Formats: sequence, C-alpha cells, structure tokens
Amino acid sequence: MSTLENLGQAIEQGDRNEAERLTQEAIDAGVGPQEILDALVAAMDEVGRRFQANEVFVPEMLIASRAMKQCMARLEPLLVEKGIRPAFTAVIGTVEGDLHDIGKNLVAMMWRGANFNVVDLGTNVAADKFVAAAREHGARVVGLSALLTTTMPAMKRTVEALKADGAIDARVVIGGAPVTEAFARDIGADGFAPDAASAVQLVRGLVEAA
Repeated sequence: MSTLENLGQAIEQGDRNEAERLTQEAIDAGVGPQEILDALVAAMDEVGRRFQANEVFVPEMLIASRAMKQCMARLEPLLVEKGIRPAFTAVIGTVEGDLHDIGKNLVAMMWRGANFNVVDLGTNVAADKFVAAAREHGARVVGLSALLTTTMPAMKRTVEALKADGAIDARVVIGGAPVTEAFARDIGADGFAPDAASAVQLVRGLVEAA
C-alpha cells in the first residue's frame, strides 16, 4: 500500500503515533498538503460510516479523531503556507443551563475531522453568545447541544435569536439525548442529527444546498 493508504488505515485504527509518522513521511516525500488532507478526511468519513453501521462505537471514534488531530498539527503549517483553509466555519456549544459536553465534544471532533473550522464555545452558552460568535466568525453552521429536557427551551430561544439576526447566514442544527427531529422542526432549526457521524453528513448537505 502507498503511504497515504497506510495513513488512512492508521487513522481508522486510531494509531496516533503511526498516523503522525506517516503524515511526516508523506510531507518529506513531497506529497501535497491537500492530498494528505484528503486522505485524512476520507479516513474519518470511513470511521463515521462504520459507526453508523454499528461496526465501531464511540471509543473508536474518539481515538480516530485524536489521531487525526495529531496529524493536523503537523499538516496545518503547510496548509496555511499554501493558503488552504477549511471551506466554512461551524460554531458549536451546549445551550444555557446545561453543563454536559461529551456529545458536543465528539461532534466538534468529527467536524474538525471533516475539515471544518470549528469554534467551540463550551457549555452553558447563552443565546447572545451564540449570536456574537456566529457574527464574529462568519459561521455557516451553528450547532446546539442539550442533554437535559429542562434545557431544551434554551435551544428554542437560541434558534430564534440566531434566525432573527439579519447579519447571520448560518444553518442551525441541534442534537442531544432528549432531542428529536420533530422538536427541531417545531423550533425552526434547520436540521437534527442523532449522532456525531450523522452531524457531519447533515452539515455538509446543508452547506452544499445553500
């Protein structure tokens, strides 16, 4: 197999050290940074596909994402030098009153693995902070997470605030254990994802359709 094929395999297996070594090997061999990036993104797409097929689970997704992050640390200076940047920015956070972040963190990692620029606002994020961040970063996507039914009304307030701001041209997506597609429709969100892999597909589709 080629270096890039081996690199993809290392990402899928979550082998951080081998993935980092192969990334550097590809760089030293003169492989273009965009080509290396494409191999990394393809590997993370395969991890997402396997997750949806119940072939791998959350721990495997996490270690694959961490391997990707380690490779990106070596690749990013070359991407910047070539003027290669993510196509769009996504803002993500857990809504006001909710301190849970495991699901939100996993979605953020998967979005980064799909080559999105991700601005993570953390937890207990008020609606006005989502609005300010979406404006500041020119976000094309805003992701809202909630794990508690008691904080779901904060999702509604945040969606309304984002939609009411004429300076923001972003698709708003939501997710979390108590959240449903019907709830997303009811509050005016643009989409709902039940898991991190679906969240990647969802935002790609929304942005490409815009």
